[in-house]
This record gives sequence, structure tokens and C-alpha cells, in this order.
Amino acid sequence: MYRVEIISNQSVQEDITERLEEEIPSIQYTLIPEVQGRGIRTKKSGDTIWPEMNFVLFTYVELEEAKKIKEIVEAVKTRFPNEGISLFFTKAEEI
Repeated sequence: MYRVEIISNQSVQEDITERLEEEIPSIQYTLIPEVQGRGIRTKKSGDTIWPEMNFVLFTYVELEEAKKIKEIVEAVKTRFPNEGISLFFTKAEEI
């Protein structure tokens, strides 16, 4: 099992969640819709100086679904190359 974490600009949140739900109908995930932080290129603070915000989505899936999520995120990154989309995988074990 893998923990998959997506951290991205809110502008592509719907694109990512819709694709996940369409291509992995059984997916269950947690979404934190307004996340502040600083990445490689810019800050996201939701204020007048740094008005944008990120979101975080995480889910726990098996290997095949993790591979599918990687394909989905890569497709969205290709479509929106300037939006700052990060994807992380961690081996997870249910206890």
C-alpha cells in the first residue's frame, strides 16, 4: 500500500479530483482545500501580496492505483505546466 500526496495550486484542484474519480471510481481521499506554504518558485499565502492558495489531497492505494494517479497527475501537469503540481509516494502499512 502507498500513501499518495498531491500538493498543488487550487486552480487545478477540480481537474485533478475529477480525473481521479473518473479513472479510479473506488478512490477514497482526503482533501485539505486551503493550504499556505512556500515552494520552489513562489509563496501561497492567500493574502494581497501572495493571493494564491494550494490544496493537499492524500489517499492510500495499492501499486496499480498509484501508477494510475501518477499518469493522471503527469497529464494535468502537461496541460497546466505553470501551476506547480507536486506528487509524493510513501510506502504505507496499515496496523
